[in-house]
Amino acid sequence: MSNDIKKQALTKLESQLRAQQIDRRSFMMGALALGLTIPAASALVSKAEAATPKKGGTFIQGLTGAGSGDTMDPAQILDSYMINVSFGQLRNCLTEIDSNNQLAGELAESWEASDDASQWTFKLRKGVEFHNGKTLDATDVVESINHHRGEDSKSAAKGIIESVTDVKADGKDTVVFTLSGGSADFPYIISDYHLSICPAKPGGGIDWESGVGTGGYVLESFEPGVRTVTKRNPNYWKEGSGHFDEVVSLFIADVVARTNALRTGEIHAMQNVDLKTISRLAKTPGINVFNTTGNQHITLPMFSGQAPFDNNDLRLALKYANHREEWLRVILKGYGELGNDYPIGPANQFRATADEIPQREYDADKAKFHMKKAGLDSINLQIHMASTAFEGAVDAGSLYAEKAKAAGINIEVVREADDGYWSNVWMKKPWVGSYWGGRPTEDWMFSQVYSSTAEWNESQFKNERFEKLLVEGRAELNQAKRREIYVEMQRILHNEGGAVIPLFMSYVHAVSDKLALPANMASNWGFDGEKAAERWSWA
Repeated sequence: MSNDIKKQALTKLESQLRAQQIDRRSFMMGALALGLTIPAASALVSKAEAATPKKGGTFIQGLTGAGSGDTMDPAQILDSYMINVSFGQLRNCLTEIDSNNQLAGELAESWEASDDASQWTFKLRKGVEFHNGKTLDATDVVESINHHRGEDSKSAAKGIIESVTDVKADGKDTVVFTLSGGSADFPYIISDYHLSICPAKPGGGIDWESGVGTGGYVLESFEPGVRTVTKRNPNYWKEGSGHFDEVVSLFIADVVARTNALRTGEIHAMQNVDLKTISRLAKTPGINVFNTTGNQHITLPMFSGQAPFDNNDLRLALKYANHREEWLRVILKGYGELGNDYPIGPANQFRATADEIPQREYDADKAKFHMKKAGLDSINLQIHMASTAFEGAVDAGSLYAEKAKAAGINIEVVREADDGYWSNVWMKKPWVGSYWGGRPTEDWMFSQVYSSTAEWNESQFKNERFEKLLVEGRAELNQAKRREIYVEMQRILHNEGGAVIPLFMSYVHAVSDKLALPANMASNWGFDGEKAAERWSWA
């Protein structure tokens, strides 16, 4: 066992003891098994047992995925920075994915469905207050959801709630959703970070501009693409959460700058650790390195509705020309697993097995075969990359270009600026680097990114059979039949989709050892589901 793995295992043991999930004897046995001496293990026991969540202080986090175009509008959240600020600090949804990666009620205390799952009724928690003192009621929920609906909506969540035909209040504490068809996953869908609840305006609509929500922190200042400061909400309804007096969220695009800031104590936690130097960082006194694994994945979407990418044989050639095993080894340093050109990951229930869809491997001869079928001997293409697209994106593009030459595919890697990448390059240029945190359910992932009507259909994918199956799978309550449907949909993307999906990535973080980390962390996003400010505390 490497020293890095031992260090992570020991950190987890300490967290479990602090949370009273294991007793002193179990901790001692685990610590000794990791090679600690009895005196050293005993000292750690004393430290861990004395540690309880401490309130106060300023928590400073170095985040990625921000831009000058960031906004407080939940409908327009594009990347991890604003997910962390809006969804992780300021606001709540009706449901959430908890630290055990399970669906849990947030602003909703309970919910129930009609027999065909086409109508869902949510009961709201009573006594929840917005930051401005307004008491949460059903009207706030109705207006917040309607903010994403309608023909003119530009919300990124429009696709996943397209099936909602009506949402109405039934008294102050009950909200009823009527869907166009059954949706077994609807309580998961409603946990999407875009669907956070804002206060309703008297004349209709919501107040998103102020940043007011029901979350654990209150907005103090917001500089898009630079810095956000929030203060602890003294009236937060969620007990045992929100321990810091103040949270400062900094956008630090450059990984070297983030790392140096952590080493010098300027920040207390950083996302997207440089995997090239992770072993050295893990040995640094005062710093803990850890990773969580979920459905986060790299995509290389191309405009499949436009030439030359409208030719599926060219798309297949590009899929075979990608050496994903090399990417896993060189770019991710093993912190991930191979992708197979569909976006359903290891944490999804209906992910296709290797028997159902064999793993696609690098094969220059097959790439040449599909190039020939496309009527091409060679082709010159550009792929647009930036560091913010995913960790190591520019280097990954260079590896891709090197291997693709053997098939007559000449790829120029165009390096774009990090600032503005998600607003000026992604979904604007015909072939780019991108990433997704993944979604808890297949329907959610497919509806938000691969449906022909999805606002974030980054590859312009359109397939009639896929659309038909999307509706059928959403309404199907028989688990075996749902699996058949979702495996077929994965197969369609594998064979005809407009995105190369080479890898699933672990979330890798580095934090100060002054922080007390929980034993279990959500892996639907980085930083404990982007709720570190709410769930973490000082040791």
